[in-house]
Amino acid sequence: MSILEYNGGAVVAMVGKNCVAIASDLRYGVQAQTVACNFPKVHKMSDRLFVGLSGLATDIQTLEQLLRFRLNLYKLREERDIKPETFSALLSHILYEKRFGPYFVEPLVAGLRAEDNTPFISGMDLIGAPVFAKDFVVAGTCAANLYGLCESFFKPDLEPEQLFEVLSQSLLASVDRDALSGWGAVVHVITPDGVTSRTLKARQD
Repeated sequence: MSILEYNGGAVVAMVGKNCVAIASDLRYGVQAQTVACNFPKVHKMSDRLFVGLSGLATDIQTLEQLLRFRLNLYKLREERDIKPETFSALLSHILYEKRFGPYFVEPLVAGLRAEDNTPFISGMDLIGAPVFAKDFVVAGTCAANLYGLCESFFKPDLEPEQLFEVLSQSLLASVDRDALSGWGAVVHVITPDGVTSRTLKARQD
């Protein structure tokens, strides 16, 4: 088993029309044993920026605290919120800096650009090699399932409610076919007016 699969988990981000959504499952496990079902892997970095972290649970918590620290420093120095592109570059730099003893985490970044409300998503591997997408990015133990379902359901310029529905159905159907993720999910839809967060019920087996 890969160390990235030790605790299980699934994260997915998808773009819509002037909105973006990011979701994760809630399972925290030790290989096949489920320990808890209240472990979200998506973290709010600012009003219009979220990061999803899948991989080893201890590294997820360490990296999330480090990102908050670096963001607070950025805010103090720059006196403004960080742009999604800048945050993605910062995260990539942090991961590459530790490439010889990496954080076992595959992050996704989702946010809205403040100037024109266009969505931004990116994903990267554990040493920070980024990929920028115009539709969706996925990570976690059921990434293969998520790719197939997101490709089937995704359409350009989805409204926020449609985006929520597409993302939710893709995630729930994917984790049902993966023993290492699931047990509930949480979805955040970011729009110019604010963030809507919803918790989904899922199969508990």
